[in-house]
Amino acid sequence: MERTRQAGSTGRRPAAAAGGTADPAHHGLPLHEVVLLLGTDHVQGLASEEVARRQVQFGANVLPRSRGGGIFWKLARQFNNPLVYVLLAAAAVTLFLGEYLDSGVILAVVLVNTVIGFVQEVRAEAALDALHSLVRTRAVVVRDGQRQEVPSEDLVPGDLVLLDAGDKVPADLRLVRLSGLRADESALTGESDAVAKDEVVLPLTTPVADRRNMVYSGTLVTAGTGAGVVVAIGGETELGEIHRLMGAVQPVATPLTQKLARFSMTLTVAILALAAVAFLAGVARGQEPAQMFTAAVALAVGAIPEGLPAAVTVTLAIGVRRMARRRAVVRRLPVVETLGSTTVICSDKTGTFTENQMTVRAIWTPAGTYDVTGSGYGPEGRILPAGAGVRGAAEEAGGATATADVALHWSLLAGGACNDAKVIREGDAWQVQGDPTEAAMLVAAGKGGVDAAHFLAATPRRGALPFTSERQYMATLHSPRLPDSSATGQDTVLVKGAVERVLELCSRQMDSHGVEGHLTTQAVLEVAHRFAGTGLRVLATAVMHLPAGTALSDANLHGHMTLTGLQAMFDPPREAAAAAVRACHQAGVAVKMITGDHVGTAATIAGAVGITADRADRTALTGTELDAIPADQLPDAVERATVFARVSPEQKLRLIGALQSRGHVAAMTGDGVNDAPALRQANVGIAMGRSGTEVAKEASDIVLTDDDFATIEAAVEEGRNVFDNLTKFIVWTLPTNMGEGLVILVAILAGATLPVLPTQILWINMTTAVCLGLMLAFEPKEPGLMSRPPRAPGRPLLTWTLTLRILLVSTLLVAGTWWIFELELAGGASLAEARTAAVNVFVAVELFYLFSCRSLTRSVWRIGFFSNRWVILGVLVQAAGQLAITYSPVMNGLFHTAPISVDTWLRILGIAVLASLVVAVDKRFRRHAF
Repeated sequence: MERTRQAGSTGRRPAAAAGGTADPAHHGLPLHEVVLLLGTDHVQGLASEEVARRQVQFGANVLPRSRGGGIFWKLARQFNNPLVYVLLAAAAVTLFLGEYLDSGVILAVVLVNTVIGFVQEVRAEAALDALHSLVRTRAVVVRDGQRQEVPSEDLVPGDLVLLDAGDKVPADLRLVRLSGLRADESALTGESDAVAKDEVVLPLTTPVADRRNMVYSGTLVTAGTGAGVVVAIGGETELGEIHRLMGAVQPVATPLTQKLARFSMTLTVAILALAAVAFLAGVARGQEPAQMFTAAVALAVGAIPEGLPAAVTVTLAIGVRRMARRRAVVRRLPVVETLGSTTVICSDKTGTFTENQMTVRAIWTPAGTYDVTGSGYGPEGRILPAGAGVRGAAEEAGGATATADVALHWSLLAGGACNDAKVIREGDAWQVQGDPTEAAMLVAAGKGGVDAAHFLAATPRRGALPFTSERQYMATLHSPRLPDSSATGQDTVLVKGAVERVLELCSRQMDSHGVEGHLTTQAVLEVAHRFAGTGLRVLATAVMHLPAGTALSDANLHGHMTLTGLQAMFDPPREAAAAAVRACHQAGVAVKMITGDHVGTAATIAGAVGITADRADRTALTGTELDAIPADQLPDAVERATVFARVSPEQKLRLIGALQSRGHVAAMTGDGVNDAPALRQANVGIAMGRSGTEVAKEASDIVLTDDDFATIEAAVEEGRNVFDNLTKFIVWTLPTNMGEGLVILVAILAGATLPVLPTQILWINMTTAVCLGLMLAFEPKEPGLMSRPPRAPGRPLLTWTLTLRILLVSTLLVAGTWWIFELELAGGASLAEARTAAVNVFVAVELFYLFSCRSLTRSVWRIGFFSNRWVILGVLVQAAGQLAITYSPVMNGLFHTAPISVDTWLRILGIAVLASLVVAVDKRFRRHAF
């Protein structure tokens, strides 16, 4: 099977060919050797008996399916979290002690998060399955010398496959004969242009994108016909190699997941240590072990932030909804925050920075140069004298320019009529059937008012010389349909192709009046080189007349044609891409282009969108150059470069890995099959929703519904806001959990009565998390969000400044709770009333502290007291809940509470106000420490 990719990039071991020898790189062998090694006949194909034998030997032409764990293991993996371990242990203990309410609440929290994680993992596994759809097709083969159609799954090495325009290639083929065959390999290689194929033997080190004598599984034939012998099927194809790479790539844990895992581990150790200290201290003081065990469980229940998993999920879900409104669909919740931590975006060029639609941008004729407005395959646009500007476009009547310049008219006609492509409208979009370059010239003809279809109706095509890599031009012969008294008895020949080859056919050039004059070859080449230097692809057009009935051949064209012009085209950058790149740079996010296209084209687009602007010290690297860089030097080289061209799927993986090895949080965007492994390897994989393949979408974390790079910048902004809001929630909730744990610990160490019970602690934790804490998820973005650098990947979830604030609020809570608890008991209140007062102190301080946490650096008055109305609603609901638990007889029975007096409420509010003032002073003096 086909084994070798770019030099040094292949890592697969050689397989056995049909003949039993080590399988070579078929693109580097003469055709007769390929046929001999495969044991086939390139005319008669395989015999039916041999096909049956090989089907048993090699299996079906399908990609191997991955063997993931069953449902049980997928569910079991969701429990692999230290915080979940503690929650499950707490649920078991509370259930054993008969505290069924406590146990039920804790288990509900665990169940919700387990279901969410399970669903995410099941959806992620669809990435590999999507690849199978690319090879499910039917193939036309020659077996026993007879043409027949078979399912592509039945193909075997050595089969002779026939190809026609519009066919999807069913396996990797070495071409044995062809006529004008061109293939769209953009999904596999990133090459934006359709590739012209031929039968020439190539060097062994030729990269996949340049193997003109091969066609590959999953690609599309856009023009011509051909035949090839199967050299690789199923998992041995280039598509199969991408499948293998995807299967080997383990999705990288997001920064949030990593930070929460470390945070959970630290919190777990701290909680268990405190509970153990409390239990041992109580027993040492002579308390009953069973009583101390209950108290230790209460401490653990109080210290565990039960609402944290739910808060993380809800905050991320709200971020998902906001991003969806901005045309970014998130497939995995944690990556919402990861975008906010992104330090580098590696983007494919074709279809990401560009429209993925070839467009003629400039036309030269001996009479002058013209600009072509509009982009893509839509008919909108005009052809104007260079520099005419917007006003000229508005004043120019459609087709007037083509009429004024006869050479321009013939150039457009050659581009539109010497053409096999079609452009059709499907809904609101224009779709191409055939070669994108031909489609661009067809659209340009329409913009110039030249109706190629009308010309073909009156002057049908009678013959053609298809484009080949040797010929490098296409010619068509047209004869008038009906005799015309004004006709001269001549046929028309139209030609388009590579500039140098068309010039060899020409001896004259046409001026604006249609007069033929001396050909200024050097001047034409200078114009072509000037266009090519700006990254444009240049084709020349020519025309000649032959006596009616003359056969079309290369010989009778050479030296007899008249040059009509040059058409320069490229895949234009998206209009919003440059602004998005600038915004990313301003936010401290580096942008790099990774593409399978040519380095010159890539560098031009990179300059147009601002990737390489003001970065003269940066370099562009090709895949061949990357392979030559030692592994230990690769991260530095990748860090310096901004453009990577002609790279393979394996090299894209290496690039992402090299950036990650330097501590980067890397986002990767792409739309092709060749992008899928890197999309999965990246911290954030972003696929194009419109032009992207299903494989790329399934391998990604985020899908852009508008295929616009600018949407990524909006998604980064939303991601940063999500992380900010998660941080605010954690800074808000931890003082309560720490305060509850410390209150229990102080009571145990002092041998005193517990100020709050485990059931009351669960009430505080769950109701405040839902009614108060979750409201922070709706907090709008703070000003300057995209003006600060990205959060350092190694920065902990809680900085020292935030930790000090948490300790400060926890201390205030412990002091306030003990003060009011002892004061109420001293004033003659019952134990239930004193505990009710203590519960309300916790809630009141949390409520006032919530407004402070709406911004970690600014006062609530500066950000707008009512800018988040969800907070106001949450406060009202929480207040109603506190009145219910305090005064409702049913709630009193469930939670062991009792009604309290107005004086007690005033003391509670006083504690909350005092705590709020202390936090405000701390915020003012520490705001520069963030």
